[in-house]
Order: sequence, then structure tokens, then C-alpha cells
Amino acid sequence: MAEPQVLKDYSCFEFNDGRWTRPVYRRGSGPAVILIHEMPGLHPLVVRFADRVAAAGMTVFLPSLFGQPGREISKGYAYGEMIKTLCVRREFDAWATDRSSPIVDWLRALARKVHAECRGPGVGALGMCFTGNFALAMMTEPAVVAPVLAQPSLPLGLGAARKAAIGVSPEEIACAKRRLADEDLTLIGLRFHGDPLVRPERFATLKATFGDRFESIELDPKDAQPAFGIPPHAPLTGNLRDSEPEGATKRAERRVIEFFRQRLVDTDPQERAPAPAAAP
Repeated sequence: MAEPQVLKDYSCFEFNDGRWTRPVYRRGSGPAVILIHEMPGLHPLVVRFADRVAAAGMTVFLPSLFGQPGREISKGYAYGEMIKTLCVRREFDAWATDRSSPIVDWLRALARKVHAECRGPGVGALGMCFTGNFALAMMTEPAVVAPVLAQPSLPLGLGAARKAAIGVSPEEIACAKRRLADEDLTLIGLRFHGDPLVRPERFATLKATFGDRFESIELDPKDAQPAFGIPPHAPLTGNLRDSEPEGATKRAERRVIEFFRQRLVDTDPQERAPAPAAAP
């Protein structure tokens, strides 16, 4: 898809939470799903996945947090955006083991807005790579009822503690655990075995923390579509083997979309009312 065309079927609005303003692209109808792009930005393969979520009967929202919307991935582009995000942008914290990035507050506010507009039982949220753990941290917003962590890569860095950390605060973890139990919710995590950015220790922490409320999808790297000249990392975008409908990565893609439908669409219509406002 050509860069000027990749978002042609989306409308765009600017969302301001009182601190930050970011563009948000929108497509579809039905309950809301917020898809938070990976590095280096809102590239065409993220949009491809978003198109499929919209086609499944949901309204997809694509916030652009860094990078150039619609631009194809290249090594130079990816490297440049990573350096800027790590070194310049204060709304992201890639190193903290026990807190989420400040931009998550903006995402929570966006979730409140889109739930009020789209109604339904709640909002789905999916983070990828650099933003993977954002979907978990967003659960302190009551509207978020279907979180997906795709290759959650934060915190960055070496050492046993960082490999096992999930980059959210104890308060956010406690809130998520309480809501998962009280509201009968679940969350999904995806990774490739051998991914150096998402070590098995991180998924072990998620399993130990959330028990059977955490659905782990861990894929064999031999099932990945080669991409970007790096080990398999992005199961829903670059390493999705789109030409094999019954392949492992396509099954994972279908499972995520099915998860959103089960939680947001295939529910009792009486449940389709806005969630109560978050506590201050």
C-alpha cells in the first residue's frame, strides 16, 4: 500500500487530554478498540491489522504517538524514532520496572471518550512492542475491558530483574487483578519464543501474577514471516505469515480479533452502556 493511501479510509481528529495532543485515526462502527502502534510509528502493517478489526464489527482507533502516520518501515527510520523516543520524549519511560509511561494517562482519557461515543460493554486496547504494556496499565480506566499485550518489550535493558519486569506500577497491577476477578475478564499476551526483547521471564511474571486470567500465546519462530532483518518479534504485523490462513500466526491474529468480539460485540445488549467514570 502506498504511503498516501494507507489511511485513506480513516477519518482523523486531534485528541487533547489537557496535557498532550495527538492525532487519532478512526474507522468502522460498533464498540471501540484502541490499537497502539509499535516502533517506529503507525506503519502500514499496523493499519492492515486495524482494517481487519474494523471489518469484524468494531470501531478501531489508531492514536499516532510517534513517527509519521502511514510511513513504511526502514532501518534508518526505526533507529531514528527509537533514539528520539528514548532520549527526547518525556511522555515515555522505557527503563522503569515498576511504573508505566506518562502517556498512558492520555490513552486512558481517550478510552473514556471513545467508549462514551461508541458505547458497548467497554473498550478493547492492544499495545505492540514499545507500547505493549500500555494496554495492561490502561485497566485502571473502567471502560477498558479487553486488554492485549503484543510482544510487550518494556522495560528495556539487561539483567534478571528487567527481563522479568512488566513495566507497570503495583497499584496498576492490583487494579487489574481486582477487575479481572470481579468482572470476569481476561487478558492476552503474544510473543515469539527466542525474542530477545520479550524474554520468557516476562511472560512467567504475567502468568504468576494473573494466573488463568492471562492467556499466553507463544509462537515458534519457524512459523514467522521473515521481516526487518531481526529475530521474529511482531506476530500481528511484520512477522505475520499472511499467505498461510491455517498457519500459527494467522490463528493468533484470528484469536485476538475473536477475543475483542467476545468481550465487546457478542454480549447481552443490556450490557451496552458506558462504564462509570474513573475515580479521581
